Amino acid sequence: MDDFAVTVNGRRRPLPTVAAHTSALDWLRETGLSGVKEGCAEGECGACAMLLATPDDRGGTAWTAVNACLVPVAALNGQEIVTSEGLGSPEALHPVQETLAGAGGSQCGYCTPGFVCSMADEYYRADRAPVAAGEEHAERGPNGFELHALSGNLCRCTGYRPIRDAAYSLGSPTADDELAARRARPAPRAAPTDLRSHDGRFIRPATLVEALGVLGDAPDALLVAGSTDVGVEVNLRGLRPPLVVAIDQLDELRTLSFDDDMIEVGAALTLSEVERRLGGRVPLLAQFFPQFASRLIRNRATFGGNLGTGSPIGDAPPALLALGARLVLASSAGEHEVELSEYFTGYRQTVRRPDEIIRAVRIPLPLAGVSAFHKIAKRRFDDISSVALGFALDVDDGVVTSARIGLGGVAATPLRALATEAALVGETWNIATVRAASQVLAAEGTPISDHRASSEYRSRMLGNALLKLYSATLIAAKQVPA
Repeated sequence: MDDFAVTVNGRRRPLPTVAAHTSALDWLRETGLSGVKEGCAEGECGACAMLLATPDDRGGTAWTAVNACLVPVAALNGQEIVTSEGLGSPEALHPVQETLAGAGGSQCGYCTPGFVCSMADEYYRADRAPVAAGEEHAERGPNGFELHALSGNLCRCTGYRPIRDAAYSLGSPTADDELAARRARPAPRAAPTDLRSHDGRFIRPATLVEALGVLGDAPDALLVAGSTDVGVEVNLRGLRPPLVVAIDQLDELRTLSFDDDMIEVGAALTLSEVERRLGGRVPLLAQFFPQFASRLIRNRATFGGNLGTGSPIGDAPPALLALGARLVLASSAGEHEVELSEYFTGYRQTVRRPDEIIRAVRIPLPLAGVSAFHKIAKRRFDDISSVALGFALDVDDGVVTSARIGLGGVAATPLRALATEAALVGETWNIATVRAASQVLAAEGTPISDHRASSEYRSRMLGNALLKLYSATLIAAKQVPA
């Protein structure tokens, strides 16, 4: 592909002989940019972080940190990236690099370039603002730095306090900062791509119609958006699909709209984009987003990808099941809707046909008055769920009038806790009702024992979750001390 090129640290780098499944990490290191490191090859350590120029909500550019190990370099055709080498040099350190070094935030240095890129993402965030005087925030520094920006970066030797201290002491970009000035100009669009190599073919269609046409001709094609799941399979299990079709930049899959009875979220919007655009207007999702992997992953992951895999342990399905979501499936023959509760048919099996693409997720309005997302995992953040639950209840005059509860990790598919919902609806919202319904919830699904949790533990966590929700409603209503 003679016109294949990526702008790296301000320089256009053509690479006509790239293989279809080469990661951005491997390509960058082969070109001599060894700042990106491979620590885990599955997007959990952040050593490979780089900055990707992405569109912001004002028509400009946001510098977004992503995992280079998971992104196929073919997916970057026409785009622009910055590595730690492009931020600064030993002779002229970038403010992030200088502050991190000054705070003692690096020892062996293996993870440091990744931390630098994640910190630079937050450093250049356009709406970052200092915390008001006298106000304290558990996960935001006085300079407005969101600590979650580093949730996908691991350090085995330095300890996190000096890294956090460096992040919290960063100032704002100066007037002569080129990357800050770059934010005022549009981000380059990913170029349509058709790359054929010895290990497969990578296509980026220009439109949804074109993508659906490709699927009609090649129903075995593998769809990718953020590649946060497929990238792991390529790196660790040697997956080499013959044909990959990238749909993450299709305009038709990147919309977000509101009307009186529905919110429609494009299936290819990243979770970070959805979180920002919703702005907390869906409280259940506001709880869900920070618990979904790390910021580095959320900067690439999509609802369409999380649902498209059909995984029983994905975090999005329980939340969306509780919200009563519907999916819009598109093919060359047209579109149709399916209830998410009817979408999963078996282990990693769904009703989506090989020629169909998830175009959007529709969330009906009004939203339930009581909602929550609970994730039980070995780590607080950046971990796979042992059990995940989404709750959406309406309580009128002390009586439960509607209930939707989504479950993940307790059966071959995500599912609704229908028996528990029936045990709640029409009953008084009090401790007696909750205890009785908790016993029903503990028996929902068919939890198994594996390396993450035993079946007994999963059942116990199910039962405890409803009691936790009830306690939270009492605290919110100030009926008990926090």
